[in-house]
Amino acid sequence: MKIEILGPGCPNCIKLYKNTEEAVKELGINAELEKVTDYGRILGYGIMATPGFVVDGIVKSSGKLLKVEEIKSLLK
Repeated sequence: MKIEILGPGCPNCIKLYKNTEEAVKELGINAELEKVTDYGRILGYGIMATPGFVVDGIVKSSGKLLKVEEIKSLLK
């Protein structure tokens, strides 16, 4: 599983990355996490607000700081 956090490095983007790390750890799943800061790649996903949360190339959330429990629900 590949999880991408889309955003320029704003506080919410950083927090979403940390929350995602925690969710992956709690679920005990094997996932590759990547911070995507390149605007071209971010726009390629068609999102208009960051942070973006992408799982295996599919946008699951944008413009919202997901909590750990919300992330776990999206990953199950």
